[in-house]
Amino acid sequence: MGLLSLGTPLAWDEAKLYADHVRTHGITQFLHIWDRLKDRCGDELLWGDEIEYMVASFDDQEKNAKLSLRQTEILAKLQAIVDDIASDRGESDSVPTFHPEYGRFMLESTPGSPYTGEIKDLLSVEGNMRYRRHLARKYLKENEIPFTMTSFPRLGVPGVFTEPYFDPLDAVSSHSLFLPEEITNPHARFPTLTANIRRRRGSKVAINLPLFIDDRTPRPFVDPTIPWQRNVYPEDPEAKNGAALIDHIYMDAMGFGMGCSCLQITFQACNVTEARRIYDALIPIAPLMLALTAASPLWRGYIADVDCRWDVVSASVDDRTEEERGLKPLKENRFRIPKSRYASVSLYISEYWMNQPAYNDIDAPFDPAIFERLRTHGVDELLSKHIAHLFIRDPIVIFSESIDQDDTTSNDHFENIQSTNWQTLRFKPPPVNSTIGWRVEFRPMEVQLTDFENAAFSIFIVLLSRAILHFNLNTYIPISKVDENMARAQRRDAVHSEKFYFRKDVFPPGPSQPSSLASSCPSTPVSEHGGPILVNGNNGKEKKLRNCYPLPPKPDDAAPSAAVEDEYEEMSMVEIMNGKGSSFPGLLNLVYAYLETLDVDDKSARQIEEYLDLIRRRTNGSLRTAASWIREFVRSHPAYKFDSVVSQEINYDLMVAVDEIERGLRKVPDFLPECYPRA
Repeated sequence: MGLLSLGTPLAWDEAKLYADHVRTHGITQFLHIWDRLKDRCGDELLWGDEIEYMVASFDDQEKNAKLSLRQTEILAKLQAIVDDIASDRGESDSVPTFHPEYGRFMLESTPGSPYTGEIKDLLSVEGNMRYRRHLARKYLKENEIPFTMTSFPRLGVPGVFTEPYFDPLDAVSSHSLFLPEEITNPHARFPTLTANIRRRRGSKVAINLPLFIDDRTPRPFVDPTIPWQRNVYPEDPEAKNGAALIDHIYMDAMGFGMGCSCLQITFQACNVTEARRIYDALIPIAPLMLALTAASPLWRGYIADVDCRWDVVSASVDDRTEEERGLKPLKENRFRIPKSRYASVSLYISEYWMNQPAYNDIDAPFDPAIFERLRTHGVDELLSKHIAHLFIRDPIVIFSESIDQDDTTSNDHFENIQSTNWQTLRFKPPPVNSTIGWRVEFRPMEVQLTDFENAAFSIFIVLLSRAILHFNLNTYIPISKVDENMARAQRRDAVHSEKFYFRKDVFPPGPSQPSSLASSCPSTPVSEHGGPILVNGNNGKEKKLRNCYPLPPKPDDAAPSAAVEDEYEEMSMVEIMNGKGSSFPGLLNLVYAYLETLDVDDKSARQIEEYLDLIRRRTNGSLRTAASWIREFVRSHPAYKFDSVVSQEINYDLMVAVDEIERGLRKVPDFLPECYPRA
């Protein structure tokens, strides 16, 4: 969630009066950044991960695993410990940091300093993640454990699911039937965000996941755990008036989505051009990684017929009015908006020749006045449209003390809207008064149960991003097909049961062919000062992962195909990862080919192979996804009644098992490879 401002947040009726002010000054702030830094070049590869934990409290006598709501106390203790460690070392950069998140049961952790392109940094990721978990665990109570689980299976059930217990009747921000007010971080930003989304929308959010229908699931399924007759808040009748769907798991609050945990990766690019290039290239990769990291089949005490969090989070922050959702004609609002604020990317933004206009093929409304202002200032059409598309949204939380800012030294108004457009990728301009450059954040992945898995997926994405730049790969498919892939990626066992649209040939016209990948010479990188960066590895190989790949000009024979539809086809995940035909070697093989250009010693290569082997085996089904393993654990539990219900006892045993797996005390050969746990 980033840094939290201190101040007085405005309720929606007052905040909306300043929406145009925030948008206007947000664009001014962006243009100041653009003018200063659009020509910045030569930044090295720096990258990092963000991991979110949920803290669970175990009542062994009652066999109940509950969410611990001690975030404020835990973070204060961790901050003191981190400060002590930094003081002892005489440095702070290498000490992990912990941050608050939306849920009062959540912690977010990041490395103390970004990783570089050094191979040793790549191989330090798992150890860094383990160290962060160790620090968090060390300063919890004896019966508390930090989990990297995407969703808590019994969040919002009747009865006790938090420690301490609170009654949902006091949900003054969300008006939820299921979640108490105290589930939310007490910082003023979070309850205000929750309440203002509800007020702007004109109703509570409505989340409906299809229920997994088991042998003894009642049909039709009308959820008996919904307090249908409650009459405390004006929105209470919404459930019985159609918001809660038959045969679905109904949820009604921001906490169900923003209470999820995920794994995010941020890269610093060489310059703005490279950032836009890698942003675009990873857009079609996002749904694939969502499917491969699927880890959330259990919601509000039931088994869902989906495996991922994405649509839950999307619906949980959907502040669109009925007009904006197309349910009523536009009268009070300016735009019909096809997607929630939390959604897949709607526009490619690179000016490189590979990006054809036909790929931006969905309705992505944008503010014409903001677009024209950006264009008049000299910002190109694609980036202007991207920013103007983000800025059709209203700022949801405005602090009264921050309304008037110095636009030359602050980017708070810009970030107010930029950071509440939660998309699969985020294009990030440099912060004000910082050494940080242009960045890209990769956001779709679900957090995994172990640090080994989280490190494997992080390393794979970093290596794939370098392979894309090194071989100048073309991953473009129409955005509409990316959106279809996002829908498919969330379905039950999508990795094996679904096919995904992907490009048939990722190579640009020219001599590069799959057979020659491993021996292809890297393009000469260019330093900040315009001179070449020396390659000093063995046999002409590079010593580290890097940025600053010059973009080759458009080849003479790079005419677009007669029809965009001819450029892609449906492929299985195995084909996408391992290759199909002579023109597409597969993403894993592209990563291996890129590794051949690096000077990697045998020991390091073996460790990297263990990570890539996890990706391969999750793809081919010899290892289950977390979602598949969790679902099977529940359905094979002796107390399961084949009625789709995740009981308190089952949830307790599941959480115990997950903890034992993470600590290496329980072997699960159908879920993790033999190399886990590491010494």
